[in-house]
Amino acid sequence: MKRLIKDICAQMNYMLYHLGLVKCSIRVHTVDETIEELIHTDKSMVRFGDGEVTMIRGRSLKLQQVKPEIIDGLKQMLGYEYEGMIVTIPEIFGDLSVYNRASRQFWKDHLLFSRKIYESYCNPGKIYYSTSVSRFYYAMEDRSVCEKWAEGIRRIWKDKDVVVVEGERTHNGVGNNLLDTAKSVERIIGPSSDAYDKLDDIIECCRKYGKDRLFLISLGVAAKFLARQLFLEGYRALDIGNLDMEYEWFLKKTAGKATIPKHDIVGREANERAGYESYLKQIKYQI
Repeated sequence: MKRLIKDICAQMNYMLYHLGLVKCSIRVHTVDETIEELIHTDKSMVRFGDGEVTMIRGRSLKLQQVKPEIIDGLKQMLGYEYEGMIVTIPEIFGDLSVYNRASRQFWKDHLLFSRKIYESYCNPGKIYYSTSVSRFYYAMEDRSVCEKWAEGIRRIWKDKDVVVVEGERTHNGVGNNLLDTAKSVERIIGPSSDAYDKLDDIIECCRKYGKDRLFLISLGVAAKFLARQLFLEGYRALDIGNLDMEYEWFLKKTAGKATIPKHDIVGREANERAGYESYLKQIKYQI
């Protein structure tokens, strides 16, 4: 009964937006526009999904305990204060028909509880970019466009020297061709959980690289703070979230969410047994 009541309330809340009965000043570029911006500019990126907005509401996530300074930092970044660092948020403030049925309901529920966060902290003078750039497959109703998006995403780092900053379970581009267009790939491995607590150590490792490197970051909430700091120091950094997981689902054409075996591989011996020698050679720093 509680679920039914919540769904009804979420639908009513959504219809107020959809019918224009509630004015919304938040504007979001499409996935295509987001990819083009990342290909044709040197801008950095921080991404906000439902998890980051949930944390602004004061709730911890599975892989990151909430802290007051995290909440304050996320609010500030959601305000989109830097021209050279784009901010992505979900495309949920209008028509939700691009999403499949389950995802439409998820975003309706999310808006019901988090609408005020967006309205309070988003910058009405900015047009945001789409968080679906790194969640481009699973949630989509029409998956025929995903091939084009995947090709566009891989062009972002084409012929660039890339440094991947990720947790030890993530394995971005391992076992697939996500990063094959890059000129080179090196890795900094951080904690799989509560990476924010090691942010200073991770930043110090990143500073060992020249400003010509492109940083791709998958470290949960900590990725936003790392991307912002690197941007402020003159680097280009992209918070790509769970892009690799989405890319794996895209390659396998899974109907729903599927387990990714490499996410259970931890430690040198396990990676060697899995045949991930190239991955191990790419690791330059581990925290």
